[in-house]
Amino acid sequence: MNQRPENFFLRTVKSFGFAFKGIWIFLRTPSNAWVHLVAALLACVAGFYLGISKTEWIAVIFAIGFVIVAEMLNTAIEMLTNLVSPDYNELAGRLKDVSAGAVLAASITAAIVGGIVFFPKIC
Repeated sequence: MNQRPENFFLRTVKSFGFAFKGIWIFLRTPSNAWVHLVAALLACVAGFYLGISKTEWIAVIFAIGFVIVAEMLNTAIEMLTNLVSPDYNELAGRLKDVSAGAVLAASITAAIVGGIVFFPKIC
């Protein structure tokens, strides 16, 4: 099996294609993704309206990314769990609960960051 290895550029382009496909699947999978995306949009609108600093933008963008990544990992864990354990399984349920808890922890963290950034500007 002496197949010619693909060149680096082609492999990289393909890997980006798979990654974008994963984001598309995530957006089409029933989850709280759209709730988080709407909250992110509102935070961005508020940031522009209130004129937050570059440093505050960095904090807001990282908080948004943190929540979106947590939600994507939660969705992936749920999909994998449903694949390997289609019937009820207590351990599988606990796994899903923990991954959902991670999203909640990320969301609470993002809300705290939002409060620190936006509250002084509103008051």
